Amino acid sequence: MKRDIDSYFGENKPHAGLGRDSLHSGLAFLVARGLNTVVQIGSTILLARLLSPQDYGLVAMVAALVGFAPMLIDLGTNDAAVQRKSITHFDMSSLFWLKAAIAGTLTLLLAGGSGFIADFYGEPALTGIALISALTLLMTALSAQHYSLMRRAMQFKRIALIEIAANVISSIAAIVMAYTGWGYWALVAKPVLAITICSVGVWSYCPWLPGRPQFTREAGHMVGFGMGVTGFTMTDYLARSGDRIALGYFYGAVPLGYFQNAFLIYENVLSITSLHDVAVSSLSKLRDNLEELKRSWATALSSVSFFSMLAFAGLAVTGQDFVVMLLGQKWEPAGIIVCIFAVKGIAHVVERTLGWLHVTAGRSDRWMHWGVFSALFQIAALLIGIPFGLVGVATAYAIATFFLFLPALMYAGQPLGIHASDILRAVGPQMVAALGAVGIGLAAQHLFMLDFSRPARFLLSGSICAAAYLLIAVGIFRVTKPLQLMVSLLHDFSPVRLRRNS
Repeated sequence: MKRDIDSYFGENKPHAGLGRDSLHSGLAFLVARGLNTVVQIGSTILLARLLSPQDYGLVAMVAALVGFAPMLIDLGTNDAAVQRKSITHFDMSSLFWLKAAIAGTLTLLLAGGSGFIADFYGEPALTGIALISALTLLMTALSAQHYSLMRRAMQFKRIALIEIAANVISSIAAIVMAYTGWGYWALVAKPVLAITICSVGVWSYCPWLPGRPQFTREAGHMVGFGMGVTGFTMTDYLARSGDRIALGYFYGAVPLGYFQNAFLIYENVLSITSLHDVAVSSLSKLRDNLEELKRSWATALSSVSFFSMLAFAGLAVTGQDFVVMLLGQKWEPAGIIVCIFAVKGIAHVVERTLGWLHVTAGRSDRWMHWGVFSALFQIAALLIGIPFGLVGVATAYAIATFFLFLPALMYAGQPLGIHASDILRAVGPQMVAALGAVGIGLAAQHLFMLDFSRPARFLLSGSICAAAYLLIAVGIFRVTKPLQLMVSLLHDFSPVRLRRNS
């Protein structure tokens, strides 16, 4: 048992085959996220047909106000623990008890403020929703350090299994609750049950147990580093959740319900491409070799962008049909929001990788500074868009993201010698291809397919969009490395190769 525990506290340095291990971890993470997204979308389809936009809007009102709490509990120390060259049992115990204390305080504050939340929106039902939602804070604190240790040890396959199991079980429970008449409580129970199952899972896989509380100097350094990470995540969250707070306050629960479900669809697609955990774990081991770090970063960013931008281009073209086909006719107003979000995703998938560089460079202070600037920029976009309703807010945020993505990575990459030319070389062709494919797909849709059935229009316009993307990216710009990597990884995981290695 002691040997198993000690394996989580080894020196954080590169080892033979790190590049291949990182690719395998990344693939496992992507497959897991893909499966989770399938489960999420499947549960969303059923829940959206069983529940109303009003139900989604009520839960979104609370989620937008309290969703910052897990970030405050984390204090950014999960990234700090992964990034540090060495950590000890005492360091992890110190952080565990610190997070438990913060979570307990926030739980009491949320429970005590539940009535205020209900009064703010004028919705009495929000009192009970806030009280039950507070349970997620304690469970987040209990699992945070175990997640951190598993990430440091690059145990992403185990993490994937835990998250898939939690997603499946919580989704089934929510669907049963919705079907039996529990209404919005099904949406409240789902995240509470999911984080509880995740906590049980990581404690089962990771045998580390926290010791008695004592605050070490190294833990203090990690908290100092983590405060920068928290500064970014908090300001970024407040900027991103401002849309739902404002829409709920000015337009009410039903319009917010349309916006929230569109946002959930977009976030599920975006989450598939989130390789922050794998990237930080891998790149942090290359800090002493900047040339290799830059090469690995460029390869990872180019590959993630290639496949992500293809997915978002297709969603931008087919989003309106996609929403009605999946969720039903009553959700049609959410379709145009999904399309606008998908266009935003073409730039957002690049912008959100800035944490790879800030954490790897050990400059969480710069990440926090960027978060403040970015938040102010997005709040300005919200103020411009809010008079124009759901479409105005979504469009303003999309435009803001295209303005921000290049400066974000330039600023993040500066300490590592990464410049605008490196970024544009890695993602420029894919972005041109994605925007061009959206234009071609929408033009074909409006010129030739207005009288088609939704399924036929969805399939044909999506195929035209994908073909246009590949023609521009691969045929014109010769972006082939992501496809070569995909083929290589599929070969590694082929049944014949797996049997040979077993």
